Amino acid sequence: QVRLVESGGGLVQAGGSLTLSCAASGGTFSNYAMGWFRQAPGKERNLVAGIGWSGDNIYYTDSVKGRFTISRDNAKSTVYLQMNSLKPEDTAVYFCVADLSRVNLLTTPDYWGQGTQVTVSS
Repeated sequence: QVRLVESGGGLVQAGGSLTLSCAASGGTFSNYAMGWFRQAPGKERNLVAGIGWSGDNIYYTDSVKGRFTISRDNAKSTVYLQMNSLKPEDTAVYFCVADLSRVNLLTTPDYWGQGTQVTVSS
């Protein structure tokens, strides 16, 4: 059973930056595709970014391209989401996700963290 623990959320002004981290345990980290979903109040969860086992096959949803960067450190079993030029519409709970299949990761990942709140004030 893979356990995912997010950190790094908080309150930031528009235009600011935050870096989310997700520490994984309970599995061989390098076997898993990793990613981030988010859920804004009253809306469904949507994929933000995904990254393949070796750090390739990176995906971003259109609204964050050029502002967010996903990366991973397999030695530390950690995935990161660097968020720059934050906008109020980025306000959401951000969830770390993992799946052995990168295809499944994009839609219905097997493993989810508990989420971390990101609030961007205008």
